[in-house]
Amino acid sequence: MIRAVLVVLAQLLPLRLAAQEDALAPQLLVEFPETEAIPGQFLSLRLTVLVPTFMPKPPQWPGFEAPNLIVRLPEGSSNPISKRVNGETWSGVTRRYRIAPMVPGDFILPPQQVRITYRNPAGLDDLTATLKTDAIGFSGILPEGAEGLDPFLAASDLVLTQELEGTPGAMVPGDSLSLRLVAEVEGVSPMFLPQMLPRVALEGLAAYPDEPQLAETDDRGVLSGTRTESVTYVAEAGGGGTVPAVELQWYDIDDGTVKTASVAPVTLQVDGPPAQSAAPLDLRRLLLLGLAVVVGLAGVIALVRRALPVLARRREEQRARVLASENHAWQQLSQAVARRDDAALRPALDLWASRCDGADPRRAPAVQHALLALGAARYGGGEANAPAAWHMLDAALRETRGRQRRHRDASPLPPLNPGRAG
Repeated sequence: MIRAVLVVLAQLLPLRLAAQEDALAPQLLVEFPETEAIPGQFLSLRLTVLVPTFMPKPPQWPGFEAPNLIVRLPEGSSNPISKRVNGETWSGVTRRYRIAPMVPGDFILPPQQVRITYRNPAGLDDLTATLKTDAIGFSGILPEGAEGLDPFLAASDLVLTQELEGTPGAMVPGDSLSLRLVAEVEGVSPMFLPQMLPRVALEGLAAYPDEPQLAETDDRGVLSGTRTESVTYVAEAGGGGTVPAVELQWYDIDDGTVKTASVAPVTLQVDGPPAQSAAPLDLRRLLLLGLAVVVGLAGVIALVRRALPVLARRREEQRARVLASENHAWQQLSQAVARRDDAALRPALDLWASRCDGADPRRAPAVQHALLALGAARYGGGEANAPAAWHMLDAALRETRGRQRRHRDASPLPPLNPGRAG
């Protein structure tokens, strides 16, 4: 009987220990009370981590960034917290996010991880854990009556103001005028404001727009700000025109109605002669110009076709002169000597000798002596002396060629008129 009881207790003990470990496991609480928002308006998401002891390091929180979403951390977004869990007081940290859709539609935040470090309830060491959220879904919706707004803009208030620096109605060439448009919005980030100043071409005026300037403020979670657009018009010649009025429709989230903010058009006038533009070419002149271009191209092509055979023939003649020259024959002989090519030596030597002016270089004593030494090394069994014989032949040939060239350069030129000599 006692043995049976011990067996049962042994089976229940691991289950009890596992249950105790589960009861002491860290917890992650997700609070997302509202799941619909007008584009530009924020929803509140709160994550809370609880542990049975304490956390020596702050948790590593997720970011939740995603396309077409604004994710912000308000001031004091992370705070310590304590809560009763299973009759015990647990400590933890809570973090609040503010998430706003930028466009209408359904959104899904994928599961995210929260990594924590906490003190082991059963010891003095630290444990780590990775907690995971579920997927979080919400929607951006358009309020009734605002379906036609493009772009959609919802705010508590919106004011447009227009500022001018200059005299729009009495400009002369060289004058400039600055037009500045400021949109001041409350209850939404100014990044939702679209481009406002139209791009127009005004006769006699050059436009130089500046980059839009955004300024955002956050007052206890309520976003506001301004968007400033400016353009400078420089008068270059007589003329003028009108910068159209600017109208911006927006949805008032306090009244639930669509409203319109606007500024008046601006008319600019430049006194002076208008800019002279080049006279346009008539059709006949364009045809004549095109015909001239075609004729010119045809002439160039004909000249090229005639010149190519002449150039090819001259190149072949030049190549033949090079191949028939003494210098080319000398290069062939020098290469045969450098390679120590017995088979190519005699043909190359004969060819070079046939193109030399004056005495036959083969009969030069130094050349004959070197040739005899080379023959003796090859056919007389003196192979060890072959390198020296080749070196002797190379030196003899170079000395002979140098002597012939010096003799040729020193020879006097023939008289210009041999028949009248004397």
